[in-house]
Amino acid sequence: MNMSVNIAGVELKNPITVASGTFGSGMEYSEFVDLNRLGAVTTKGVAIIPWPGNPTPRIAETYGGMMNAIGLQNPGIDVFVNRDIPFLKKYDTKIIVNVCGKSEDDYVECVRRLADVDVDLLEINVSCPNVKEGGIAFGQDPKALYSITEKVKAVAKQPVIMKLSPNVTDITEMAKAAEAAGSDAVSLINTLTGMKIDVNRRTFAVANKTAGVSGPAIHPIAVRMVYQVANAVNIPIIGMGGVATTEDALEMIMAGASAVAVGTANFNNPYVTVEIIDGIKEYMEKNGIEDINELIGCVK
Repeated sequence: MNMSVNIAGVELKNPITVASGTFGSGMEYSEFVDLNRLGAVTTKGVAIIPWPGNPTPRIAETYGGMMNAIGLQNPGIDVFVNRDIPFLKKYDTKIIVNVCGKSEDDYVECVRRLADVDVDLLEINVSCPNVKEGGIAFGQDPKALYSITEKVKAVAKQPVIMKLSPNVTDITEMAKAAEAAGSDAVSLINTLTGMKIDVNRRTFAVANKTAGVSGPAIHPIAVRMVYQVANAVNIPIIGMGGVATTEDALEMIMAGASAVAVGTANFNNPYVTVEIIDGIKEYMEKNGIEDINELIGCVK
Protein backbone atom coordinates (compact mmCIF):
# COMPACT_ATOMS: atom_id res chain seq x y z
CA MET A 1 0.00 0.00 0.00
CA ASN A 2 1.37 3.41 -0.99
CA MET A 3 0.70 6.40 1.27
CA SER A 4 3.43 8.64 -0.17
CA VAL A 5 2.56 11.85 -2.00
CA ASN A 6 4.60 14.27 -4.07
CA ILE A 7 4.70 18.02 -3.50
CA ALA A 8 6.74 19.81 -6.18
CA GLY A 9 9.19 16.92 -6.54
CA VAL A 10 9.52 16.32 -2.79
CA GLU A 11 8.18 12.96 -1.67
CA LEU A 12 6.37 12.84 1.67
CA LYS A 13 5.97 9.35 3.17
CA ASN A 14 2.32 10.19 3.92
CA PRO A 15 0.13 13.24 3.29
CA ILE A 16 0.06 14.59 6.85
CA THR A 17 1.96 17.64 8.06
CA VAL A 18 1.17 20.34 10.63
CA ALA A 19 0.00 23.89 10.16
CA SER A 20 2.60 26.57 10.82
CA GLY A 21 2.41 28.13 14.27
CA THR A 22 0.60 25.20 15.88
CA PHE A 23 3.58 22.90 16.39
CA GLY A 24 6.57 25.16 17.08
CA SER A 25 9.43 23.45 15.29
CA GLY A 26 8.36 20.10 16.71
CA MET A 27 10.46 20.24 19.89
CA GLU A 28 7.55 20.58 22.31
CA TYR A 29 5.51 17.96 20.48
CA SER A 30 8.31 15.39 20.13
CA GLU A 31 7.42 14.20 23.66
CA PHE A 32 3.99 13.14 22.37
CA VAL A 33 4.48 12.46 18.67
CA ASP A 34 7.14 10.37 16.93
CA LEU A 35 8.13 12.99 14.36
CA ASN A 36 9.44 10.18 12.13
CA ARG A 37 5.79 9.25 11.52
CA LEU A 38 4.85 12.59 9.94
CA GLY A 39 5.03 13.25 6.21
CA ALA A 40 6.55 16.63 7.02
CA VAL A 41 6.94 19.11 9.86
CA THR A 42 5.99 22.68 8.97
CA THR A 43 7.79 25.14 11.21
CA LYS A 44 6.48 28.27 12.88
CA GLY A 45 6.96 31.39 10.77
CA VAL A 46 10.51 32.72 10.67
CA ALA A 47 11.62 36.26 9.77
CA ILE A 48 15.03 37.84 9.19
CA ILE A 49 15.01 39.44 12.64
CA PRO A 50 13.23 38.43 15.88
CA TRP A 51 9.60 39.58 16.10
CA PRO A 52 8.05 40.23 19.52
CA GLY A 53 4.51 39.59 18.30
CA ASN A 54 1.35 41.40 19.38
CA PRO A 55 0.42 42.56 22.89
CA THR A 56 -1.57 40.19 25.10
CA PRO A 57 -4.23 38.89 25.44
CA ARG A 58 -3.79 37.38 22.00
CA ILE A 59 -5.72 34.10 22.13
CA ALA A 60 -9.43 33.54 22.74
CA GLU A 61 -11.57 30.44 22.60
CA THR A 62 -14.58 30.50 20.27
CA TYR A 63 -17.40 28.12 19.55
CA GLY A 64 -15.91 25.35 17.40
CA GLY A 65 -12.38 26.71 17.47
CA MET A 66 -10.13 29.51 18.61
CA MET A 67 -8.83 32.93 17.64
CA ASN A 68 -5.23 34.05 17.68
CA ALA A 69 -3.40 37.30 17.11
CA ILE A 70 0.07 36.10 18.10
CA GLY A 71 1.55 38.37 15.44
CA LEU A 72 4.10 35.84 14.19
CA GLN A 73 6.34 36.10 17.23
CA ASN A 74 9.59 34.32 16.38
CA PRO A 75 13.25 34.31 17.42
CA GLY A 76 14.55 35.25 13.97
CA ILE A 77 16.42 33.25 11.36
CA ASP A 78 19.80 33.03 13.14
CA VAL A 79 18.37 31.19 16.15
CA PHE A 80 16.13 29.16 13.87
CA VAL A 81 18.96 27.90 11.65
CA ASN A 82 21.28 27.14 14.58
CA ARG A 83 18.73 25.58 16.94
CA ASP A 84 15.57 24.37 15.18
CA ILE A 85 16.91 22.92 11.93
CA PRO A 86 19.55 20.69 13.59
CA PHE A 87 16.81 19.37 15.89
CA LEU A 88 14.51 18.51 12.97
CA LYS A 89 17.35 16.93 10.96
CA LYS A 90 17.51 14.17 13.59
CA TYR A 91 14.19 12.84 12.30
CA ASP A 92 13.17 11.05 9.13
CA THR A 93 10.61 13.63 8.03
CA LYS A 94 10.56 16.40 5.45
CA ILE A 95 11.04 19.99 6.65
CA ILE A 96 8.80 22.80 5.41
CA VAL A 97 9.96 26.23 6.61
CA ASN A 98 7.31 28.92 6.91
CA VAL A 99 8.68 32.36 5.98
CA CYS A 100 7.19 35.73 6.96
CA GLY A 101 8.19 39.35 6.44
CA LYS A 102 6.94 42.93 6.44
CA SER A 103 8.19 43.86 2.97
CA GLU A 104 9.24 42.10 -0.22
CA ASP A 105 12.87 42.67 0.74
CA ASP A 106 12.31 40.91 4.08
CA TYR A 107 10.93 37.80 2.39
CA VAL A 108 13.63 37.74 -0.28
CA GLU A 109 16.41 38.10 2.29
CA CYS A 110 14.95 35.32 4.48
CA VAL A 111 14.59 32.96 1.50
CA ARG A 112 18.12 33.80 0.38
CA ARG A 113 19.42 32.95 3.88
CA LEU A 114 17.64 29.59 3.67
CA ALA A 115 19.02 28.74 0.21
CA ASP A 116 21.96 26.76 1.58
CA VAL A 117 20.12 25.33 4.59
CA ASP A 118 19.17 21.67 4.27
CA VAL A 119 15.37 21.98 4.26
CA ASP A 120 12.91 20.57 1.73
CA LEU A 121 10.25 23.17 1.00
CA LEU A 122 9.53 26.83 1.76
CA GLU A 123 6.01 27.97 2.65
CA ILE A 124 5.63 31.71 2.15
CA ASN A 125 3.13 33.28 4.54
CA VAL A 126 1.60 36.09 2.49
CA SER A 127 -0.95 36.89 5.18
CA CYS A 128 1.62 39.22 6.78
CA PRO A 129 0.69 42.91 6.59
CA ASN A 130 2.65 44.70 3.88
CA VAL A 131 3.99 47.74 5.76
CA LYS A 132 4.94 49.56 2.57
CA GLU A 133 1.38 49.32 1.24
CA GLY A 134 -0.31 50.55 4.40
CA GLY A 135 -0.80 47.19 6.06
CA ILE A 136 -2.86 45.24 3.52
CA ALA A 137 -1.66 41.63 3.41
CA PHE A 138 0.37 40.55 0.36
CA GLY A 139 -2.09 37.68 -0.03
CA GLN A 140 -5.10 39.95 -0.51
CA ASP A 141 -4.01 41.63 -3.72
CA PRO A 142 -3.26 39.43 -6.77
CA LYS A 143 -0.69 41.91 -8.12
CA ALA A 144 1.19 42.01 -4.80
CA LEU A 145 1.00 38.22 -4.56
CA TYR A 146 2.34 37.82 -8.11
CA SER A 147 5.19 40.22 -7.41
CA ILE A 148 6.31 38.64 -4.16
CA THR A 149 6.03 35.11 -5.57
CA GLU A 150 8.19 36.05 -8.54
CA LYS A 151 10.84 37.72 -6.36
CA VAL A 152 10.98 34.84 -3.88
CA LYS A 153 11.22 32.27 -6.69
CA ALA A 154 14.16 34.16 -8.19
CA VAL A 155 16.31 33.47 -5.10
CA ALA A 156 14.85 30.23 -3.70
CA LYS A 157 16.80 27.00 -4.00
CA GLN A 158 13.93 24.93 -2.58
CA PRO A 159 10.44 24.57 -4.10
CA VAL A 160 8.11 27.36 -3.00
CA ILE A 161 4.60 26.97 -1.56
CA MET A 162 2.55 30.17 -1.38
CA LYS A 163 0.17 30.09 1.61
CA LEU A 164 -3.09 31.71 0.56
CA SER A 165 -5.31 33.92 2.67
CA PRO A 166 -9.05 33.13 2.64
CA ASN A 167 -9.86 36.80 3.36
CA VAL A 168 -10.44 37.58 -0.31
CA THR A 169 -13.40 37.73 -2.68
CA ASP A 170 -12.14 35.01 -5.02
CA ILE A 171 -9.55 32.49 -3.81
CA THR A 172 -9.01 31.12 -7.33
CA GLU A 173 -7.80 34.52 -8.53
CA MET A 174 -5.08 34.43 -5.87
CA ALA A 175 -4.11 30.84 -6.64
CA LYS A 176 -3.84 31.61 -10.35
CA ALA A 177 -1.63 34.65 -9.60
CA ALA A 178 0.70 32.49 -7.49
CA GLU A 179 0.85 29.80 -10.19
CA ALA A 180 1.48 32.34 -12.97
CA ALA A 181 4.38 33.83 -10.98
CA GLY A 182 6.04 30.43 -10.68
CA SER A 183 4.87 29.06 -7.33
CA ASP A 184 5.53 25.31 -7.12
CA ALA A 185 2.53 24.64 -4.86
CA VAL A 186 -0.07 26.45 -2.76
CA SER A 187 -1.32 25.86 0.76
CA LEU A 188 -4.71 26.97 2.04
CA ILE A 189 -6.49 28.19 3.98
CA ASN A 190 -4.88 30.52 6.46
CA THR A 191 -7.13 31.80 9.28
CA LEU A 192 -10.30 33.81 8.68
CA THR A 193 -10.42 37.27 10.26
CA GLY A 194 -12.82 37.45 13.20
CA MET A 195 -13.61 39.38 16.37
CA LYS A 196 -14.80 38.50 19.85
CA ILE A 197 -16.08 40.90 22.50
CA ASP A 198 -15.89 40.15 26.22
CA VAL A 199 -19.33 41.31 27.33
CA ASN A 200 -18.41 41.36 31.03
CA ARG A 201 -15.34 43.52 30.54
CA ARG A 202 -17.05 45.39 27.67
CA THR A 203 -13.93 45.26 25.58
CA PHE A 204 -12.26 43.16 22.91
CA ALA A 205 -11.31 39.63 23.98
CA VAL A 206 -8.03 40.01 22.07
CA ALA A 207 -5.86 43.14 22.39
CA ASN A 208 -5.43 43.34 18.61
CA LYS A 209 -9.27 43.73 18.27
CA THR A 210 -9.34 41.27 15.34
CA ALA A 211 -7.78 37.81 15.23
CA GLY A 212 -7.47 34.77 13.00
CA VAL A 213 -10.22 32.20 13.48
CA SER A 214 -9.24 28.53 13.19
CA GLY A 215 -10.60 25.15 14.20
CA PRO A 216 -13.55 22.90 13.18
CA ALA A 217 -15.90 25.86 12.59
CA ILE A 218 -13.93 26.92 9.49
CA HIS A 219 -13.48 23.42 8.01
CA PRO A 220 -16.36 23.47 5.48
CA ILE A 221 -15.14 26.84 4.14
CA ALA A 222 -11.61 25.44 3.79
CA VAL A 223 -12.84 22.34 1.91
CA ARG A 224 -14.80 24.54 -0.50
CA MET A 225 -11.77 26.73 -1.19
CA VAL A 226 -9.43 23.76 -1.67
CA TYR A 227 -11.91 22.29 -4.15
CA GLN A 228 -12.15 25.58 -6.06
CA VAL A 229 -8.38 26.01 -6.22
CA ALA A 230 -7.82 22.37 -7.24
CA ASN A 231 -10.08 23.01 -10.22
CA ALA A 232 -8.36 26.31 -11.11
CA VAL A 233 -4.62 25.51 -11.03
CA ASN A 234 -2.30 22.64 -11.97
CA ILE A 235 0.10 22.81 -9.03
CA PRO A 236 -0.13 20.69 -5.85
CA ILE A 237 -2.19 21.86 -2.88
CA ILE A 238 -1.65 21.44 0.85
CA GLY A 239 -5.11 21.69 2.40
CA MET A 240 -5.71 22.97 5.93
CA GLY A 241 -8.42 24.54 8.02
CA GLY A 242 -10.17 22.83 10.93
CA VAL A 243 -8.78 19.36 10.25
CA ALA A 244 -9.31 17.36 13.46
CA THR A 245 -10.23 13.84 12.30
CA THR A 246 -9.37 11.27 9.64
CA GLU A 247 -12.62 12.15 7.87
CA ASP A 248 -11.66 15.84 7.77
CA ALA A 249 -8.29 14.98 6.20
CA LEU A 250 -9.88 12.64 3.64
CA GLU A 251 -12.35 15.39 2.67
CA MET A 252 -9.41 17.68 1.89
CA ILE A 253 -7.70 14.97 -0.17
CA MET A 254 -10.85 14.11 -2.10
CA ALA A 255 -11.43 17.83 -2.77
CA GLY A 256 -7.99 17.95 -4.42
CA ALA A 257 -5.29 18.38 -1.75
CA SER A 258 -2.13 16.29 -2.17
CA ALA A 259 -1.24 16.81 1.50
CA VAL A 260 -3.09 17.99 4.59
CA ALA A 261 -1.91 20.16 7.48
CA VAL A 262 -3.35 19.71 10.97
CA GLY A 263 -3.35 22.89 13.05
CA THR A 264 -5.59 23.89 15.95
CA ALA A 265 -6.39 20.24 16.76
CA ASN A 266 -2.79 19.80 17.98
CA PHE A 267 -3.58 22.06 20.94
CA ASN A 268 -6.29 19.90 22.44
CA ASN A 269 -4.95 16.54 21.24
CA PRO A 270 -1.18 16.42 20.72
CA TYR A 271 -1.49 12.88 19.30
CA VAL A 272 -3.93 13.87 16.55
CA THR A 273 -1.52 13.79 13.59
CA VAL A 274 -0.51 10.18 14.16
CA GLU A 275 -4.13 9.18 14.82
CA ILE A 276 -5.10 10.66 11.43
CA ILE A 277 -2.21 8.88 9.65
CA ASP A 278 -3.35 5.56 11.17
CA GLY A 279 -6.96 6.40 10.29
CA ILE A 280 -6.14 7.03 6.61
CA LYS A 281 -4.28 3.72 6.46
CA GLU A 282 -7.29 1.91 7.96
CA TYR A 283 -9.62 3.63 5.48
CA MET A 284 -7.44 2.55 2.56
CA GLU A 285 -7.30 -1.06 3.81
CA LYS A 286 -11.05 -1.20 4.40
CA ASN A 287 -11.85 0.25 0.96
CA GLY A 288 -9.22 -1.68 -1.01
CA ILE A 289 -7.28 1.43 -2.03
CA GLU A 290 -3.70 0.59 -2.98
CA ASP A 291 -2.46 4.12 -3.59
CA ILE A 292 -3.42 7.31 -1.72
CA ASN A 293 -3.04 9.20 -5.01
CA GLU A 294 -6.23 7.50 -6.25
CA LEU A 295 -8.12 9.62 -3.70
CA ILE A 296 -6.58 13.01 -4.53
CA GLY A 297 -9.28 15.08 -6.24
CA CYS A 298 -11.53 12.04 -6.76
CA VAL A 299 -14.65 14.12 -6.08
CA LYS A 300 -15.41 16.20 -9.13
